[in-house]
Amino acid sequence: MLGSVRYAADGAAAEDAVEAGASMLAAAPAGWEAVSAAVVAAAAAGVAQCWAGGWQPADLERYVRRQGPEGTQAALVVDAMAAEASRAPAAGAPRGARWAEQLRRLGAEVWWEADRGYLDALAGRRRTTRFETAYDVLMALRALARVPRITPLPTPGRAPAGEARSAAASRALGRIRGLLAKAEATNFAEEAEALSAKAQELMARHSIDEALLDSGSQGGQPGPSAVRIGIEGPYEQAKALLLDAVAAANRCQAVWAADVGFSTVIGFTADLDATEMLYTSLLLQATAAMHRAGDAHHARSRRTRDFRQTFLVAYADRIRARLAAATEAATNAATTESPGTAPALLPVLAARELAVENTTSTLFPDTAPVRLRGVRDADGWHAGRAAADRARLREDG
Repeated sequence: MLGSVRYAADGAAAEDAVEAGASMLAAAPAGWEAVSAAVVAAAAAGVAQCWAGGWQPADLERYVRRQGPEGTQAALVVDAMAAEASRAPAAGAPRGARWAEQLRRLGAEVWWEADRGYLDALAGRRRTTRFETAYDVLMALRALARVPRITPLPTPGRAPAGEARSAAASRALGRIRGLLAKAEATNFAEEAEALSAKAQELMARHSIDEALLDSGSQGGQPGPSAVRIGIEGPYEQAKALLLDAVAAANRCQAVWAADVGFSTVIGFTADLDATEMLYTSLLLQATAAMHRAGDAHHARSRRTRDFRQTFLVAYADRIRARLAAATEAATNAATTESPGTAPALLPVLAARELAVENTTSTLFPDTAPVRLRGVRDADGWHAGRAAADRARLREDG
């Protein structure tokens, strides 16, 4: 029955297969509890197959959620993740703290008492009949079975870090997070952008410190790694462009996959952390500025969507230049303030840049440029650049 549900052609054939399967499950001679246990086992196995196919929890939930207008299937897939995580881990690469954090953010916890009672608990929670419950579960199992394979992320080991190094890194990241939190909280665009620019300078200095420490490590340098960052609508192209700008400023490369709703960012660990933090903050700030400018523009024109799309593209374009300047300033300062490190620093940075390029080419040998669409509102372009231009490169500048 699961085979007929999973592999039925889209459309009427799939609808018929799922309805027939739900009827069979609701009236199965083995009993509803036995069906429930079997369904949970099948769901956990389906999720494990997705992990083997290169997916991670946040990516899988986002992909399933984007496939349909309702969130029912995505919620059931999160339950399947919880069931899989509760079982003994299979042999393979360690999943790590980032994986666990994704599950936590999704709320992937076993909330039902036993697998044999899952379907009854689900029906009670959602106030659905057995047929409706079975139907929804089969649709989720079908969605899991039809998830495509994607490129798995590299997981290199970290270089050994002493207590002093870990403490310094924690202090640097704490200060960066503090600056970004202030930028997100203020109602003044100029202050927010100045704080973000200062955060970028600190990120660049932290990256330089990490690069020099890694180059001198007795255990050898770790290679580049990668993370996936979700790109949610609307205005996905503009948001992907903003992420690319932030990644480039932090010596990373971003590859956007529009069909699965995320960009893969390749770089060294400290740079990836910086990229993710700054992008999240800048996206919040840019979106708030876009809505303020868009509301004012809407009073004069009905082309609000074109205005906002163009605003974000212009913002990303200008932010790219300003973040690059902040990174360059931090690099120049590092070589000026510590002349003894200059001969070693530039080759180290060049070697890391080459390693990132090689890793990106290995993971994604067939990338192609994306043609931007909807960038046709002159007011939006000027407003977006003006919003980014108000930034000062230093808090005191």
